[in-house]
Amino acid sequence: MTLDPTAAERRALITGATAGIGAAFTRRLAADGWHLVLVARDAARLTELATELGSTYGREVETIPADLSTDDGCATVEQRLADGSPVHLLVNNAGISLNKPFLRSTAEDEARLLRLNVHAVMRLTLAALRPMTERRNGAVINVSSVAGFGTAMPGSTYSASKAWVTNFSESVGQSTRPFGVQVMALCPGYTRTEFHQRAGINMSKTPEWLWLRAEDVVDEALRDLRKGKMVSIPAWKYKVVVAGMRHAPRRLLQAVARDTRGRIGRDER
Repeated sequence: MTLDPTAAERRALITGATAGIGAAFTRRLAADGWHLVLVARDAARLTELATELGSTYGREVETIPADLSTDDGCATVEQRLADGSPVHLLVNNAGISLNKPFLRSTAEDEARLLRLNVHAVMRLTLAALRPMTERRNGAVINVSSVAGFGTAMPGSTYSASKAWVTNFSESVGQSTRPFGVQVMALCPGYTRTEFHQRAGINMSKTPEWLWLRAEDVVDEALRDLRKGKMVSIPAWKYKVVVAGMRHAPRRLLQAVARDTRGRIGRDER
């Protein structure tokens, strides 16, 4: 990871910072001596987290309440990336899934998913990379998913949005390397966070061995970033899963695919 030589001035901006993988990034980076800019919709949770991190680690913690599924929310964070103290690491973690297959969905819900999972990632990555490439240092971590490597959940558009994030990150990462700037897609599997609960997705039948800890995901992500990887897949078991999704016959993958929210019956089509 190519960053400013003065460690005391390192600053990271993290979206979706108050829960799950985002919160694990904030605590790990604060413990490592980073100053932080935290972005989330819930202003009260942001303030609570900022107070905790400031008192525990003694680092500067800015907060930006913003809904990144809106143009105004994205514009607010873009402005912060362009102005003020330089941001050396951007973690695009904010994202959502929907607790319904596409045939039961609405255009409004699908558009909101795309605006947060795709549009906001594109906008904030572009806003961060301009000053980073000028300075010849910096890094962007875009939180994607193992789901992006295949259609593992029939009817879900979440996997399509994450396929875009991974492809986008790899492509842009190739163009920024000559400027000393890294872009990496982080592709975890099932991780113990509030993500599924907030989406109302019942994960009770998911085997225990498939679950990852958010802290372990962050540790491996930062190790892979230091190694210069463009795609990080935490845990050997998910590396095996991804290899299978990439190379197994499509018909086999379709035969074993399962929608955790339930399939659409013929009478509902």
